[in-house]
Amino acid sequence: MARPKITGSFVALITPFNKDGSVDFEGFRTLLGFQRAHGTSAVLIMGSTGEVSMLSQAEREKIIVETARMKVGGMKFFYGCTGNNTQTTIDYLKFAHANGADGAILAAPSYICASEADIEAYFLEVADATELPLGIYNNPPRVKSDLHWDQLLRIFRHPNYVVHKESTTRVGQVAQVLAARPDVAVMCCDSPNLGLVVPTMSLGGHGTANMSGNIAPAEMALLSRPWSEPQVSISFRETYLHLLPILHFAYSAINPVAIKSLMKAVGLPAGELRKPLTGLQGEALARGLRAVRELGLDRKYGWQSVALKAA
Repeated sequence: MARPKITGSFVALITPFNKDGSVDFEGFRTLLGFQRAHGTSAVLIMGSTGEVSMLSQAEREKIIVETARMKVGGMKFFYGCTGNNTQTTIDYLKFAHANGADGAILAAPSYICASEADIEAYFLEVADATELPLGIYNNPPRVKSDLHWDQLLRIFRHPNYVVHKESTTRVGQVAQVLAARPDVAVMCCDSPNLGLVVPTMSLGGHGTANMSGNIAPAEMALLSRPWSEPQVSISFRETYLHLLPILHFAYSAINPVAIKSLMKAVGLPAGELRKPLTGLQGEALARGLRAVRELGLDRKYGWQSVALKAA
């Protein structure tokens, strides 16, 4: 039996911090409400955009517990549950499942540069250990391991996998996965530098797993609609070309530096980046602020910060 697929905009949320460096849970509540109000289908909490690698285990667990209590309506809450080894990943998955997660997104454990065969076995072993719906994030720039479509399709036979996010530059890989029609939602990163959004959606992709939705959620929801009828492709083209300035800005620095700096500057509850990362300043940040104004995002979302007025 086919499983319901997540379609549309799947936003990788930032982790907001207070001035003292602690996690800002009221900020989380505001950001989740912002996403829900503007058409986001699902959020990924504690992905790389959420600075997950710099969170302690206690912080990770508290974020799951507290944010899961904020669920209202149909927006799905997925959590980054990748550990530095197989057992740690299983432990994270069990904790997330026990505390209200709708699903989890997994990447290959970073830094160890495991072989693709070992990573394929890893994804299958952790899926056997949980009933939580899972997604794969194939992200070789971050983790070095790079799964071939044959490996991905074998993994997707496991009933727990429901989402695939591709972050390579290989359109052919996306095409091969979509051609096989696995029972998963096929999505891609929204980086204009990778160039996957247009081909993924035109080939039948189910949406985007994006970072830019942190600052432009309604626009990314429109961009991420599956092409179920010809008119959708026309609105997609117009939206994509319109959003290019903000898409390029979002990836002008390693994520989430640019997007989180911009969110703080417009007045969203973002806080500082966790050190050693630091926020954008000067002209680097001003480019993002000008893009917000030129696209009318400040008027649409009611932002009136000093930084915006000065840009």
